[in-house]
Amino acid sequence: MKIGFIGLGRMGGRMVSLLLEKKHKVVLYARHPKSMNPFIKKSAIGTKSFEEFSKKLGKEKIALLMVPHGNPTDEVIAGIEPFFSKGDIIIDGGNSYYKDSIERGKTLAKKGIYFLDVGTSGGLLGAMNGASIMVGGNKKAFKKAEPIFKSLAMKNGYEYMGHSGAGHFVKMVHNGIEYAWLQSLGEGFRILEKSDYNLDLRKVTKIYKNGSVIRSWLMDLLYDAMQKDPKLKKQSGVVGGGSTGNWTLKTAREMNLDFETLEVAMNAREKSFKNPDFSGKVVAALRFGFGGHIPPKK
Repeated sequence: MKIGFIGLGRMGGRMVSLLLEKKHKVVLYARHPKSMNPFIKKSAIGTKSFEEFSKKLGKEKIALLMVPHGNPTDEVIAGIEPFFSKGDIIIDGGNSYYKDSIERGKTLAKKGIYFLDVGTSGGLLGAMNGASIMVGGNKKAFKKAEPIFKSLAMKNGYEYMGHSGAGHFVKMVHNGIEYAWLQSLGEGFRILEKSDYNLDLRKVTKIYKNGSVIRSWLMDLLYDAMQKDPKLKKQSGVVGGGSTGNWTLKTAREMNLDFETLEVAMNAREKSFKNPDFSGKVVAALRFGFGGHIPPKK
């Protein structure tokens, strides 16, 4: 299947490699042309403009975007939209706000262009070996693009969630749960680290990750982090990120619902800039483990 791909960052580049491994024909566009070279060597097709990118896709175009949310996403859509026609498909696989996705879908629908909003989870490992994919938008367009999702997802790892915005809505709430879970791990390990038992946290994570109720991929990542840096001395304790968490809180309030654990987690991230502690070190280590996120400076 021929697929256009824009966005060769940490996630996007790995996804392109996976698509090429699955024998798809991938057409690339990048602001920094040199970033395409490793993939061109693997048989991807590089282009120098949105127009050339679109022409190389031929008829029945499908383009997958993995760019930052907000203006960068709008700019790319505005760049390729003039060259797309009725029945073509634009897929946003980034972390966009679901209400923005609904509006983008409405705008593109006026020209007959399908827009799919796709939540992508699994971190860098998922991008390489199979992610968790949540799709919103027109079901006919989903069916047409389904081979892409099947190639990018792990087994049983993709689903159609519903009409426009549903994919990014489900991913937004996923991230809210993630933030709260990370904070819970951070605060729990802060208690362990501060106790009088002088605990070896490498041993604690080893036991927690093998057979316990709280075993998980996050615990596996924390175990790995502590094998390399038992006291997490290389972590500053400052925790970045937050957009999707704020969107989830906003949405919960609009629905007259509480999400108290997420609220605590968001407040803790803000406080970490002034008063970093061990819980922040744990959260930052985990964020680096699954997403390669570099903590901001104070």
